[in-house]
Amino acid sequence: MADITLNRIGELLRAVLELLWNRSEGMPAREIFAFLPEITPLTEYELGYAPSSNVPRYERYVRLATIPLVKAGWLVKNDKGRWYLTDEGREACRQYQGSQALYREALRQFEEGRKSAPGLITVLEEAEEKSWEEIQKYLLGTRRIEFQTLVIDLLIAMGYHIVWIAPPEKDRGQVDLVVNVDPLGVKGPRIFVQIKQKGQPVTVEGLRAFISSLGTETHGLLVSTGGFTREAQERIRSDTSLKITLLDLERFFDLWIAHYQQLSHEAHRRLPLKAVYFLYGIG
Repeated sequence: MADITLNRIGELLRAVLELLWNRSEGMPAREIFAFLPEITPLTEYELGYAPSSNVPRYERYVRLATIPLVKAGWLVKNDKGRWYLTDEGREACRQYQGSQALYREALRQFEEGRKSAPGLITVLEEAEEKSWEEIQKYLLGTRRIEFQTLVIDLLIAMGYHIVWIAPPEKDRGQVDLVVNVDPLGVKGPRIFVQIKQKGQPVTVEGLRAFISSLGTETHGLLVSTGGFTREAQERIRSDTSLKITLLDLERFFDLWIAHYQQLSHEAHRRLPLKAVYFLYGIG
């Protein structure tokens, strides 16, 4: 990064952390890079592309510059390309307020001797994000009945038993599936499942409507490809009497991978995936 000053790197990092500051749910990296030019003006050079690269220079600089922050525990990046600012990161921002100070401290904590790791890490980050974008696009593009079938596949792989499926012509109502934890339904609570696939986050009002369909002895599973608003998530966290589990697209996919070996061959064909291995963390 010889063509950019340490002070400029600090400014770009500050802009990233500003975007993440009040977002406990984090942000996808692609959104961070899209909003970054609105937070801090970028030069023509930073907006340009390096030779043999299809990534703008400023994006590559930020990815490399955030590696020490991740190592220091101030920034977390999941395998879906979503970035989170940790409590330790917020405290570090308060303690090191200059444009360069935060980055210098992160560099100080960054372990030496991993000269090849940064390049490998950025390649892995970009591959993970591109992979998730393709998978997300595929899942969002499925028809409602197709995504419902994937949810059924996952629940069966997890050991649940489907006892009722809403008929295909049903397009209204709060319950799409009824699930038992055992074949006879004599153990544990019955689970009502609602599946939202409109791409919009479920609001408190939508959550309230689902709650109204649950009995005192019934648990709820609300699956939403568009996720949930912060207020809806807070409602679930703050009210311990609600027996509801929220499942967004990222968590659905994580469970799919966790139970991949238990999924049927038909399920594998419905969502075809292939593992790719990277050399990582050497040095």
